[in-house]
Amino acid sequence: MLEGSDAGIPWWNYPGLESWKFVNLLLFILIGFYLHRRFGRPIKEGLRLRSEAIKAELKLAKQERDQALAKLSEVESRFANLDVEVSKVKERNLGEIEAERERISSTTEGELARIRDQAKREIESAGKTARQELRQFAAQESIRLAEGLLKQEIGPAEHARLTNRSIEKLRGSQR
Repeated sequence: MLEGSDAGIPWWNYPGLESWKFVNLLLFILIGFYLHRRFGRPIKEGLRLRSEAIKAELKLAKQERDQALAKLSEVESRFANLDVEVSKVKERNLGEIEAERERISSTTEGELARIRDQAKREIESAGKTARQELRQFAAQESIRLAEGLLKQEIGPAEHARLTNRSIEKLRGSQR
């Protein structure tokens, strides 16, 4: 047997080497194997399904990443060509501006010519009207002046004689 304070303890109950611990471990392992055999398949199947789902998600994420990279490269190429497109748009706009300027200029010239022609016609019409009014005024003034002169030169006796003579001529033409 063993000497010292350890002399009275059986070997299966030696401190640090208690047999109940080994029995407990053995029972734990056996129950674990039993549970694994009994319920291991559903857990294994669940883990397998989860693994496949993760693989599918990784594959989908890789595809989405590839699509995003392709889109990024497309956007970068469009961005690189942006200066060229902007210059093309500027050139096209300058051409359109010049064409619009020429169109407005020609339209304006046509309008000015039309307005000039219309102004000439109105001036000519106003001149004709003014000349006609002047003729009428001159004729009326001539008549008024002639009447005034006749009234001054022809007295009442001359007036009576001319009236009688006109009456006799009218009587002679009626016969």
